[in-house]
Amino acid sequence: MVFLECALIIGLFLPGDSLLLTAGIALAAQPGGSTQIWALSVGAMIAAVAGSQVGYVIGGRTGSRLVARKNGRYLNAHNLERVGKMLHRHGFLAVLVSRWIPWIRTLAPLVAGAAGMNHRRYTVASVLGSVFWAPVILLIGFYSGGFLERVSWLLPTVIGTLVAGLIAGTVIGLRQYRLEMSRPVERVCAGVEVPASQ
Repeated sequence: MVFLECALIIGLFLPGDSLLLTAGIALAAQPGGSTQIWALSVGAMIAAVAGSQVGYVIGGRTGSRLVARKNGRYLNAHNLERVGKMLHRHGFLAVLVSRWIPWIRTLAPLVAGAAGMNHRRYTVASVLGSVFWAPVILLIGFYSGGFLERVSWLLPTVIGTLVAGLIAGTVIGLRQYRLEMSRPVERVCAGVEVPASQ
């Protein structure tokens, strides 16, 4: 799910942050969870970096004109233009920060590739963003789970609620994705070209 959220448009509708937070909380209740949380952090970082690279390549092959959806909730001309302008103004920093903003996390690789952002700088920013994003979310969940574990009934209740929320969020997200993709196509420019220095 982390890979999909960073690589493909369907990622706009998947609960990536919630998944990592839930995984961290669940591992707090497992024997050897402290070792597993770091292994999962590495796996999530690799998935995020790989997904961002795939998104960049797809954007680069699409060219400067991207496909939006008319009156779409997320995949609309306004959002694509906003991301393009953000990358033009802030370049490296925008890619770094975009990791923490769900819908921008999915659109930034696509727009960066389409706008011609320097691939090396993009990759460095993407890797740094992933290195901080995945472990921080997982560790917040893990240490929160350790605190919740002190109350015997609380941790299972929280995990059950979060898992139910993840399932519901994924189902609703996939339905929203199908609805979004059924809207008329609208071609928009990726925004002003990102200077090679950025």
